[in-house]
Amino acid sequence: MKLDLPRYTERFGATSLHGVQRVYELDSGFDDGKSMSETLMKVGNEQISEIERKMAIVIPIKGERLRLLEGVLSGVPHDCLVIIVSNSPRQPVDRYMLEKDALQQFNKFVGRNALILHQRDPGLSEALNEVGYTSMLGPDGVVRSGKAEGMVLGMLLAKMAGKEYVGFIDADNYVPGAVNEYVKIFASGIAMSKTPYTMVRVSWIYKPKMSETGLYFSKWGRVSELTNQHLNSLISYYTGFETEVMRTGNSGEHCMSLKLAELLTFSSGYSIEPYEIVNVLEEFGGIIPTSYQDAMDKGVEVMQVETRNPHFHEDKGEDHLKEMVVASMGSIYHSKICPPKLREKILESLRTRNMLEEGQQEPPAPVKIDPFKDIDIRQFAKVLSKASTYAQ
Repeated sequence: MKLDLPRYTERFGATSLHGVQRVYELDSGFDDGKSMSETLMKVGNEQISEIERKMAIVIPIKGERLRLLEGVLSGVPHDCLVIIVSNSPRQPVDRYMLEKDALQQFNKFVGRNALILHQRDPGLSEALNEVGYTSMLGPDGVVRSGKAEGMVLGMLLAKMAGKEYVGFIDADNYVPGAVNEYVKIFASGIAMSKTPYTMVRVSWIYKPKMSETGLYFSKWGRVSELTNQHLNSLISYYTGFETEVMRTGNSGEHCMSLKLAELLTFSSGYSIEPYEIVNVLEEFGGIIPTSYQDAMDKGVEVMQVETRNPHFHEDKGEDHLKEMVVASMGSIYHSKICPPKLREKILESLRTRNMLEEGQQEPPAPVKIDPFKDIDIRQFAKVLSKASTYAQ
């Protein structure tokens, strides 16, 4: 893959937030020893393949159509470990069993390793209790029904499998070729990074929508536009200079090194993607003390890379968009580093759009999921092996 080097970087404490990079070639061939220009970087196929072998791709799923799931699976490069974390209904039709059967049938033909688990499995809850990692458990004693919970479980399984990197791809993507590009972008970003504490986030070139005149190639989604605006305001408040560096606030397609992922606190539900950025700023921005001095010394890099493929996904309706907006804004609003002026701005934005319920004074504070750095992953794996929905 051939990409341009970051043209602009916003430095925030020990964190480097790189501006959006562009892909020039999806496949730039093998490294032929020729030097590139000072503005372009070529990541060879061998280098990408080497990183893919160390990467797990987590696919959270909740009732998406099996044809879509199969398309996503076909787009993930062969050497990546696929991890499916399901929160699909089990009655009246057991959707999880259908997903498991589809995965096993697919793998029978392609000969690839994969893990699958249902996040509401009581055996999983037992494993989490055993290692004292209970921040994902709800009042009923099992894992809460949230996207974030599924993603964090995927990270735990990736760590259990000994992977160094973990990427996330939504199960409702219509274009297998786009999925393949996402993973190549993940690997290329990791190859370009100068620190073991790395995050690579995908910026979609277009999010097409059907209109009266046909297909309209929209540049920004309604939720991401709002989230990006307020994330940039948070950064600008501390740097003193207005910025537009953040363009991937709600990017479901992103990856991290496990060394970074295990240090982060995560936000429950649909606020997980923007809160990843907020928590990176909280932990490594130098504003409040951190326990992770090694990451402060070596630095944290956040890369954003624009795709060549447009992003076609299922339209889940206005209620879903509203839920995402309120959750995203709440993750910034309730941050330890969010200044009062930005809180006022967020409230005004939500009220103008009628996003708050009647009598609601502010967006609800997100439930937090603790870092998983210190859990006994071997003991977790031992107990998890007894869970009825865990299969590999």
